[in-house]
Amino acid sequence: MNIYDIAAEAGVSISTVSRVMNHKGNVNPEMKKRIEEVLEKYDYKPSAIARGMVSKTMKTIAVLATDVRIPQFAGQVYGIEQEFSRAGYNVMVCNTGENLEDCAKYINMLSQKQVDGIIAIGSAFGNLKDNPDITGKMRWSPVVMANGKIDLPNFYSVLLDEAAGIRKAAELLQSRGKKNIYLACRPDTDSGIRKKEGFLRAIKDMGIAGGEDRILFCGYGMEEGARIVSQLKESGRPFDGLIFGGDITAAGAMKELLQRGYRIPQDAAVISWGNSVSALTCWPELTAVDIRAEEMGRLCAKTLHGLLENQELQRIQMIEPELIVRESV
Repeated sequence: MNIYDIAAEAGVSISTVSRVMNHKGNVNPEMKKRIEEVLEKYDYKPSAIARGMVSKTMKTIAVLATDVRIPQFAGQVYGIEQEFSRAGYNVMVCNTGENLEDCAKYINMLSQKQVDGIIAIGSAFGNLKDNPDITGKMRWSPVVMANGKIDLPNFYSVLLDEAAGIRKAAELLQSRGKKNIYLACRPDTDSGIRKKEGFLRAIKDMGIAGGEDRILFCGYGMEEGARIVSQLKESGRPFDGLIFGGDITAAGAMKELLQRGYRIPQDAAVISWGNSVSALTCWPELTAVDIRAEEMGRLCAKTLHGLLENQELQRIQMIEPELIVRESV
């Protein structure tokens, strides 16, 4: 039993059946009654593909995430799924990694599945701006970037004000008497670049000597945090305040500091970025910049849903992070 069979048995056109199933109105009451009786008789449930062919929408959106294991990305995915579930959409999550070839494979797959829109999570997707072959394959749908930006007509952004968050962290360290402050992050991503620029402006305004030598390249994970502490220790450079680009990374740094006999925060204060549950499982508890991950996810979802409803929206929306002060400072 399909929509054609329903139309034939009810003695109406396919378009009339479509209007009834999609609650579009403008259907003769007698025709509507006949169609509903046939639908009930066969307990007809149209497939998602059939509904999509009729309504020109699959009611499905895709989320591209470089690594869903990262707490802030998981929080964003959760916020997105909650918003779209309420709107009656299905959410497909694609864990792409940072390899652009893998990302291109996912985008090809999504274009074939005719998803209605895409949300890209992770500032690494900002690198797509240098790959027109990939972005060209994304022109069939609106794209919302969580903390990333590409200047193309169908791309929209929800950005975190990293500069404001980093400034709050640096000013707190200075207010605690810390003078040898470092930022450990990935300055090769769009998000990292904004952190770096905000940090450099902040320490200049605060009269702290030094510049880019106070920014250390740091990946994600506890091992990376421990490595940064070892790197600073072995270099002989004095340090008493550290800002990390992730909670887990900061936790690894604190563990290394404690093993080396440092007192936290007396000898070295630590601030993390994210404010996931990991910040609360450390001892002492981590002071963290709360990036409001779920709120960002919900705002991305609302933006994409608005675009799918043909609303006129700002291309860039901003979220300001909050500094949550705990025992590590």
